[in-house]
Amino acid sequence: MDDLALTGPTLRVRIPREEDAAALFEHASDPEVTRWFSWGPYASPAEARAYLARLPPQRARGEHLDLVVEHLDAGPIGITGLGELAARDRRAVIGSWLGRAWWGTGANHEAKALMCHLAFALLGLERLGAYSNVEHARSQRALERLGFRREGVLRGYHRHAGVALDVVIFGLLRQEWEAGGLPAVPVTVSGGPPPAFVVGG
Repeated sequence: MDDLALTGPTLRVRIPREEDAAALFEHASDPEVTRWFSWGPYASPAEARAYLARLPPQRARGEHLDLVVEHLDAGPIGITGLGELAARDRRAVIGSWLGRAWWGTGANHEAKALMCHLAFALLGLERLGAYSNVEHARSQRALERLGFRREGVLRGYHRHAGVALDVVIFGLLRQEWEAGGLPAVPVTVSGGPPPAFVVGG
């Protein structure tokens, strides 16, 4: 479905729209924002538009459920999403990026709270995984503060700029999410999730 949105105290995560391209280009043209990714930084707005154009068919096939992170006053500030869905095992991997101005503001915590509500309460997942480059200490600390557990290192797992890099794998189980602090963030849901991503009640 194309009307899904989850709203918290200051942020909303929702299905992306074409008009989000300009803001996403502004944030993702910063080399520091995309430093640890296999893409970027954006060199032109056309790259942001091409990314957005790829999302609807990927969503329909159950490949990626990427959502815009929208500040209720400031507009789009980044992207968060679910990938590597395994319906049988009721698990997926979460990934996010935010514009540099929003680092350290609490936006990541609230966005992850909204996404965990989506994953566990709406989609029926039992596990969320997350990856972080072994040298990306800030990302690892953020995941641990959210309740994700460090589970090990995957060697030569992620290719970036032609080089195979090691990543740390983190995991959060449904019962750990339920016992942690993320469910305390109030969430209002409108619309419904894409059927391809719903794996349980």
